[in-house]
Amino acid sequence: TFQRQLQQSDCQNALMKKVFDTHMLFLQINQSAVALKHVFAALRLFVGKFPSAFFQGQADLCGSLCYEILKCCNHRSRSTQTEASALLYFFMRKNFEFNKQKSIVRSHLQLIKAVSQLIADAGIGGSRFQHSLAIINNFANGDKQMKNVNFPAEVKDLTKRIRTVLMATAQMKEHEKDPEMLVDLQYSLANSYASTPELRRTWLESMAKIHARNGDLSEAAMCYIHIAALIAEYLKRKGKINVFKTNYVSLNII
Repeated sequence: TFQRQLQQSDCQNALMKKVFDTHMLFLQINQSAVALKHVFAALRLFVGKFPSAFFQGQADLCGSLCYEILKCCNHRSRSTQTEASALLYFFMRKNFEFNKQKSIVRSHLQLIKAVSQLIADAGIGGSRFQHSLAIINNFANGDKQMKNVNFPAEVKDLTKRIRTVLMATAQMKEHEKDPEMLVDLQYSLANSYASTPELRRTWLESMAKIHARNGDLSEAAMCYIHIAALIAEYLKRKGKINVFKTNYVSLNII
């Protein structure tokens, strides 16, 4: 009935936000496994009908959905884990198709950010969550329609990076009283996102805060210089600035 209104401004409108928030309420309030099965089916239909709402314009809806689905991937019910994993795989596949089979950059970025947030909020990372990641990989490996494109490889890379974040976070917690080891782990994680500037910037900022808290101001400054170089490079590629020259070899973050 309201499809035309929902599609206004490439699905970036107030009505779309209200409909989306209503869907999210079903995941935010405790439901039975049977009810959740129908919620996941409704969300598959919703994403399939309005992909622009998630993969174009602002990333708010994409990030919120990724957060709630990942939370369900850690659910105590195996059937809910499977349904949530299937929805997440469907979501990534839609992202790939929306980008004309080039990448899943948006869902990749938002999922990693959601994982980082959930580690603090819900303590994910146990066997239940690892089981869901395995289900997603199995979907990718068994999807015959995606066999001749790079989508399965992108899914595998994403799940690998999620595991890397989980492992690094666990190690950071073990060494939270050892500032040098903590920063070294942060640096390794930042380097693993060399191809994703926004996430790399997030970890570099975290490193800078640790250095500043320990009184290592020159090291903190080097982190911010590296962040500035990342931003400048991005602006140059976007054509926002004309002159840009830097040597990353000189940006040795201690």
